[in-house]
Amino acid sequence: QVQVVESGGGLVQPGGSLRLSCAASGSIFNAYAMGWYRQAPGKQRELVASITSGFITNYADSVKGRFTISRDNAKNTVYLQMNTLKPEDTAVYYCNARRLITGVDVNYWGQGTQVTVSS
Repeated sequence: QVQVVESGGGLVQPGGSLRLSCAASGSIFNAYAMGWYRQAPGKQRELVASITSGFITNYADSVKGRFTISRDNAKNTVYLQMNTLKPEDTAVYYCNARRLITGVDVNYWGQGTQVTVSS
């Protein structure tokens, strides 16, 4: 079992920056792939960025060059540095922990943190 808790959301002006944090507890953090997803009103949840247990990263095309995902296994924490934010980045951002356990794709989700980009 893994518990994940997001923090760091808020209101920011276009062009600004925010850093989201996701603290995980309860199991072997470094065995999990971690990801950030977002869901805007009326839209489906989408992958923003992910990082594997081997530190391989992946980004949605819409955030490449602006967002950076990282993880600190010593602190059981994954981060999402968001720069040059745009109004279309406005969404609830969710942290995900994922691991394949005996053939089963196990996922844990946080409660989400709101990011609003507006002047």
